[in-house]
Amino acid sequence: MTDARSLRRSERGPFPDSGSVARLIDHTCLRPDAGSAEIDRLCSEARRYGFYSVCVAPKFVERARGRLQGSDVRVCTVVDFPLGFGSGKSRVYAAMDAVNRGAHELDVVAPAGAFAEGKWKLAYEDIAAIVMSTPQATHKVILETGYLPDSRKVRAAKTVVQAGAAFVKTCTGFGPGRATTGDVSLLRNAVGEELGVKASGGIRTLSCLMRLAKAGASRIGTSSALSIIEELSAR
Repeated sequence: MTDARSLRRSERGPFPDSGSVARLIDHTCLRPDAGSAEIDRLCSEARRYGFYSVCVAPKFVERARGRLQGSDVRVCTVVDFPLGFGSGKSRVYAAMDAVNRGAHELDVVAPAGAFAEGKWKLAYEDIAAIVMSTPQATHKVILETGYLPDSRKVRAAKTVVQAGAAFVKTCTGFGPGRATTGDVSLLRNAVGEELGVKASGGIRTLSCLMRLAKAGASRIGTSSALSIIEELSAR
């Protein structure tokens, strides 16, 4: 999380360089109509600019892993995306399958219904089962904050931490919520400084990315990474 912390400290200092910004970004393409050529281009862009990862649909994990071989760019995919209402067994299987095919990181949609109903034990067991079945992966659990009041966002974040995940994440981008500085700050305070907070959902500009990083985001998920880097380079 060094890059994110340096961005927070830079609020009144020099503007950050493109490399430090790029290392915050999961370069994302999760559109249902995306094809192989678009994933190849995503991987080429990630290599060129040094993005932390590419985030692709599960069917493209092996392709992305092959395209990124020999680079530092990691392969991220999603589990039970975007609704998070699969059975526990199906979610564990999907996570294991993604890792077996080459995923380094898993963005797991939380069991939103369990959070909304306050079924914390059920949510904990669901997430913990995925974490324990794929110990070699980095787990980022999507809370879908647009469905939750602040008190449940905090309780959900703490449940994710207890289940052993490395990150809490704001939104899928397909639900009602978007990444906000208020939510990022709330989640950062809930999980402390040593765990990750990923902001995702509606992040399209450099100024938005900077605000979220300064609020406590240690990773940014966006499909607008190129325009953000181009905006930074033009300054």
